[in-house]
Amino acid sequence: MKKKGNKHSFVQALTSFLILSIIVLTVSYYFVLKNGLIGIAFIFLGFVTLAVLKFFKIKIKTVYPDLIFGLIDNGVLVFTAVIGGQIAGIPGAIVGGAAGNTVTDGIGGLFEGHIAENQRKYKIENWRNSLSTSLGKMAGCLFGAGIGLLIVWGFSVASKMI
Repeated sequence: MKKKGNKHSFVQALTSFLILSIIVLTVSYYFVLKNGLIGIAFIFLGFVTLAVLKFFKIKIKTVYPDLIFGLIDNGVLVFTAVIGGQIAGIPGAIVGGAAGNTVTDGIGGLFEGHIAENQRKYKIENWRNSLSTSLGKMAGCLFGAGIGLLIVWGFSVASKMI
């Protein structure tokens, strides 16, 4: 039995993902040294990604578990990478990011699974497919990174004022 949420093809998912990835990488490259704006740019890109989901008529509540996963994943990852970078420069940022990613994937997976279970329990449709899952996680990661970067930038500015 084919579920309603599985009507999008893998090619649509891959094409949408690749286009959004190119946009994210381009915007990231442009804003990388504009500390105060990169967080805002990531949050904006999160909304762009949600708009693509809406274009494909995917309800946001169906990707809520993926959004939460991405939000936790990149939200915490920003801090572990920054801490690693402060301790050991570029190698520290890479190790901090990799170790942080491992931990945050586990934490994000706990919350994602719990939310998906509750959605099924309360009969909220969450039949995920390659398009909804990839773009839901992508949007969540952009929001998490954006918020994390804004917080890091805010602390950086505040510490310079002291």
